[in-house]
Amino acid sequence: MKVVMLAAGVGARLGNTVKKHPPKILLRFGGKSLLQYHIEILRRHGIGELVLGVGYHHRDIECEIAALGARDFVRTVFNKDYQEGNIVTLWALRDELCCGGPVLLMDADVLYCGELVERLVNSTHRNCLLIDRGFDPGDEPVKVCVRDGQIVEFRKWLSADYDFCGESVGFFKLSAGMAAKIIVQTDLYLSQGRRLEPYEETIRDVLLTSPRGAFAFEDITGMPWIEIDFAVDIERANAEVLPRIAAAQDIRRAAMMIKRDMERGETQRL
Repeated sequence: MKVVMLAAGVGARLGNTVKKHPPKILLRFGGKSLLQYHIEILRRHGIGELVLGVGYHHRDIECEIAALGARDFVRTVFNKDYQEGNIVTLWALRDELCCGGPVLLMDADVLYCGELVERLVNSTHRNCLLIDRGFDPGDEPVKVCVRDGQIVEFRKWLSADYDFCGESVGFFKLSAGMAAKIIVQTDLYLSQGRRLEPYEETIRDVLLTSPRGAFAFEDITGMPWIEIDFAVDIERANAEVLPRIAAAQDIRRAAMMIKRDMERGETQRL
């Protein structure tokens, strides 16, 4: 399976001038860039290739790929119009998404534990997204509204009755057919001159017009992750989320060691 990741934006909401901050995928947490976290997690969960849609300071991203020795795993696609909406980057990646097989579409500006990717990869659903019910309501989060087990809204603002609501992580598992529909919708938006639209709007259109059950969700409430949009998010990532990720990794390693010891004990008894 391949991952296609949106990493072209300027990240203007971080509060600095364009010259003062790197691309968000090169922000560092615990001594590692977000890109390094992505590479380590994706490789660990059997992903064969990572394709980055890049634009702002793309040469710095290329240098980081080389420094990490990851040129055999990461490719880049350059979007020269990266200062427009991220829907334009999605269009630049159209051939990568329409690859004839399942694909993961991911935002690059997320720090997260590996279990999120594991949940997507191992989901029984061909098309799904991740939802976190433990979010702070407001205008910023992209919300996922669910009624009778089905997604009935996917947007920053709400316009539907629902049983519960959560925040989208920005990670999607897509079948070849669903990815193709999203790209067709992206083409329609661009032909209408809607180049500043968030790319999630194209997914929303396809999701809400698909047959019942065609697009599902995986609930990851309680798992550590954060989207990096503002300077305060960087502070929270370092102070709160990164320690939680480390703790989750320690628990996972301990559980694996216990399982291994139990399996060894069973083998010895046999």
